[in-house]
Amino acid sequence: AESVSAAAAYAGAVVHAATERAATAVSGLDAHAREQQTRLTGLRTDLAAAQAELTALTDDIHRDEVARAAQEARVEQLQLKAVEELGIDPAVLVEDFGPHQFVPVITGAGEEPREPQPYVREIQDKRLRRAERGLRELGRINPLALEEFAALEERHAFLTQQVEDLKASKRDLLDIVREVDQRVEEVFAAAFHDTAAHFERVFARLFPGGEGRIFLTDPTDLLTTGIEVEARPPGKKVKRLSLLSGGERSLVAVALLVAIFKARPSPFYVMDEVEAALDDTNLGRLITLIEELRSASQLIVITHQKRTMEVADALYGVSMRGDGVTSVVSQRLRVLEDSA
Repeated sequence: AESVSAAAAYAGAVVHAATERAATAVSGLDAHAREQQTRLTGLRTDLAAAQAELTALTDDIHRDEVARAAQEARVEQLQLKAVEELGIDPAVLVEDFGPHQFVPVITGAGEEPREPQPYVREIQDKRLRRAERGLRELGRINPLALEEFAALEERHAFLTQQVEDLKASKRDLLDIVREVDQRVEEVFAAAFHDTAAHFERVFARLFPGGEGRIFLTDPTDLLTTGIEVEARPPGKKVKRLSLLSGGERSLVAVALLVAIFKARPSPFYVMDEVEAALDDTNLGRLITLIEELRSASQLIVITHQKRTMEVADALYGVSMRGDGVTSVVSQRLRVLEDSA
């Protein structure tokens, strides 16, 4: 029993020592595992960062390749444009106008010329934008502009000459119009003066004891003036024609008509029932004037008055026969002096 107890104690001590060693080993392994886990996490983080950087570099390389392709296409386009539009080889164009050449400075009117300056891209880009903006404002270039300008200049000279001719013609016409207006005024003034004088005398004969006159509404402008007629029959104070009777207005009109006939005689006159509204007394006065007028002119009088017909040299009328057909009837009342 003692041996077994001693063996058991020994075994327990061995087991306890082994257990401690195992626990120590486990603790070391756990620490090592945690260290490896921490290292693994760091490596994964570095891997993710490396992958992101790789992706970014790949994108940059792709963009650079696209930009390089675009630049190469742009260069080829510029080379082709230089050959087609300018007729210059690209190498010669770069040699003559490349960045290593000095750039001339364009000065405005009245400014002193300046020395050429080295090429600075920012400055030249600004000049290029200003030039392109000015070119857009100018619009599309017309290669036939010089020919069109010459044609328009010739047309302008022709039209200018025509305008000058029209102005000269207008001045001549205005001079003629002024002369005609002056002549019209002179003739009208003389005719009006003579008519006014005859109207007063004729009116006095048709209206014994009455007064009548004609006057101008605007004596300062004979071309646009109107004519007013004043008539005052004997025994009346009114002068306006609207206040006279129908027979009086008709007789005043006849007086004005006869005054015009006497002021400016004519070879013949036509009267259409001018005495229709007159009574016997006034008709007799009018017939007296008609007999005076026919001594120097021929008169054609349309009338229904018997007394007027009695003083005529010849009568012409329209009669209806029994069958309803009208016919013209003429009758000479007296032999004219010319045919006697």
